[in-house]
Amino acid sequence: MSCTDTSSIWDMKSTTFAISLTVDDKIIARANELGEDPINLSTRYCEEFHCDMAYLHCLPPSVEPRVSDHIPQIIEMIKQILDNGCAYTIQVDSRKKNPADFALWKSAKEGEPFWESPWGLGRPGWHIECSAMSATYLGYSFDIHGGGMDLIFPHHENEIAQSCAACHKSNVSYWIHNGFVTIDSEKMSKSLGNFFTIRQVLELYHPLALRLFLMGTHYRSPINYSEIQLESASDRVFYICQTLHDCENILSQHDEASRKDSIPSETGLCIDKFNDEFLTSMSDDFHTPVTLAAMSEPLKTINDLLHTRKSHLIISLELAIRKRHVPKNFVFTRGVAIQSNETNAPQQCQKSEPEALQQLRDYALKRAKLTEDQVLQKIEERNSARKNKQYEESDAIRKDLADVGIALMDSPDGTTWRPAIPLALQEQQVAAS
Repeated sequence: MSCTDTSSIWDMKSTTFAISLTVDDKIIARANELGEDPINLSTRYCEEFHCDMAYLHCLPPSVEPRVSDHIPQIIEMIKQILDNGCAYTIQVDSRKKNPADFALWKSAKEGEPFWESPWGLGRPGWHIECSAMSATYLGYSFDIHGGGMDLIFPHHENEIAQSCAACHKSNVSYWIHNGFVTIDSEKMSKSLGNFFTIRQVLELYHPLALRLFLMGTHYRSPINYSEIQLESASDRVFYICQTLHDCENILSQHDEASRKDSIPSETGLCIDKFNDEFLTSMSDDFHTPVTLAAMSEPLKTINDLLHTRKSHLIISLELAIRKRHVPKNFVFTRGVAIQSNETNAPQQCQKSEPEALQQLRDYALKRAKLTEDQVLQKIEERNSARKNKQYEESDAIRKDLADVGIALMDSPDGTTWRPAIPLALQEQQVAAS
């Protein structure tokens, strides 16, 4: 990733974001097992990856180079390394000069893709692919290089070695490596039978809930996946979306002229504080957990104003956001999701808070194994029990629904429902704290 200045990481228009797509030994082995062309298999995996990233509202990269399209650039970089005296050629059966030496170009083998080169038919080594493609689109010096913790050695160390061998001015300002996923504090792996995919998670939880859950842990730390964590994230997303939706409803009742009142000092301070905390925490090695924590105060402020019917202060809050040049839906855009207006975006990529709220309700019903008609029927039964002063029965209905993650909300206008953390998991959460 390359940025034009230190603040432009928050403005993707001035940032070049590249994702390199390679064909490694594991993909080749898997393709041979399936009797499929490795390039075709890699393409299919890439398409699935794109779909998953769209579900999670991740911005697409500026460029997405594929190794099969960049063989000339790879060959040119290998030539530079040879010309600089930092590489040598050997026969297939020859020993390396040093056990730590690694291959820049591999001779063709049966069942593997290959291309012509000055060194015969073959394919690039894994490490050189990334160096050549990043140099093509970002130059030999760029700002941020990412990857998993497992790529530090040998992949990234070898990338550094060969990039510097090709150009002595090669430099990456920051290397960021993400931690692994654990399941209930146990490493996730196929061999342990606790392996799952993004798609499997999204069968029961909204993509925004998964996104918020992932952001709740610093990227360098292990992420402990558990049901309570997903339920908590889902509950928080609903709270955020409901708050913003209620706020929009208030604002829609007032015209532009009524929004020109003076801004109370405490309102301005609240916005400034959040903006400062966001920039500070995200500039501190992308410290997303601190950023999410900073959202609590402005959200609480908005809800307090909503519940006390102080609509004029909601208008002042919106005016303060405008005057400080904070983007529309600041909390939603910077904190939880990037709203998608793409016509080909997956269905789960909502374009407004009302859509997100409905989808979150639908997911909650699916987890509870109930339909909305069944929930509404339970509400009617409870209303009838309360009318007849059968309070034990009405309490039992409320508890039965709460047990499966459906919370009933009583108000002068009647009873409604919203998704909630199931009671058993709430008790587990309290015990853990």
